[in-house]
Amino acid sequence: MTDRLHRDRPAGMHDALLDWYDREGRSLPWRIRPEDRARGVRADPYAIWLSEIMLQQTTVPHATPYWFKFLERWPTVHDLAGADREAVMAAWAGLGYYARARNMHACAIAVSHTLDGVFPSELDALRALPGIGDYTANAIRAAAFDAPASVVDGNVERVIARVFAIETPLPRAKPEIKTQAAALAGAGPRPGDYAQAIMDLGATVCTPRSPACALCPWRPACTAFAEGRQGELPRKEKKKPKPVRKGVCFHLTRTGPGGEEILLRRRPDSGLLGGMMELPGTTWTEDPPDAEAIRAAAPSDAAWLSAGEVRHVFTHFQLELEVRTAHLTGAADAAPGEWVAVERLDEAGLPSVMMKAARLGS
Repeated sequence: MTDRLHRDRPAGMHDALLDWYDREGRSLPWRIRPEDRARGVRADPYAIWLSEIMLQQTTVPHATPYWFKFLERWPTVHDLAGADREAVMAAWAGLGYYARARNMHACAIAVSHTLDGVFPSELDALRALPGIGDYTANAIRAAAFDAPASVVDGNVERVIARVFAIETPLPRAKPEIKTQAAALAGAGPRPGDYAQAIMDLGATVCTPRSPACALCPWRPACTAFAEGRQGELPRKEKKKPKPVRKGVCFHLTRTGPGGEEILLRRRPDSGLLGGMMELPGTTWTEDPPDAEAIRAAAPSDAAWLSAGEVRHVFTHFQLELEVRTAHLTGAADAAPGEWVAVERLDEAGLPSVMMKAARLGS
């Protein structure tokens, strides 16, 4: 195999990876394995698209139950397009990066209303849809249509950086990695299986730490392995410390007709956690909010008690959020919002940080 890989590197590597995938590739709920395709099974582009949107910034184990839940509730793109957006956002809660959910719903509407429910197979047409960038377009084209595409996610970046010993740190190395990845992807048959295979290789063998080089079909062609430097690559730019923001949120309850209720409100569509439900609170700022800002943000003139603090890490900053609690006993007024039964809080679609806050205040 060593001679084969080095004599005709792109084609030999392409074939070697497919041989490995036929034996060792993962079986995933949305994936059409080679043996399935041989029996005539065909991919459902809607199910593939749904999985790819969920897998952006999310692991397979975390995304899988959501994928099943969405397909059970909205089995076709027409069903999802016709769903209430707030219901979609609530079902998405816990997957993070909530702009994905808004774009997903908008994409479903576009496919349902303007494309008669048929996902396009061409890259430009896929990229034109809401929430579908270059990576996702290539992934859908490969997995759903078995069409030529070069899929480059974080796993693939790591594999390519090691195989070709690319010294340029990420993210500056991305253009070079994409060029090398595209040459390999276009060097042989079965583009859909190849795309799945190279992602599997990074996820299960060429892992960030302690890669299983003895099991790798590309070991004979890997420059980093030959030089004993696979643990050093890919190089990454030194990350700057994340800034810290601070805020206060209010856990306000009352006794309603059916039991205890909690006050929630919906965030604006634009910005972080756009369109999601939250506990009322102050804006998040570098300095702690002062007493006046806290009074202005409080939904009621109640006797507030501090329940402690929750911390949450977002992509670009860390949040320290103090939780203050109160219970309305009379006819006190509250700011506009929505009263939700505490026992049904899990169905309200709170993002993770707000669910942490709600649990701390209970």
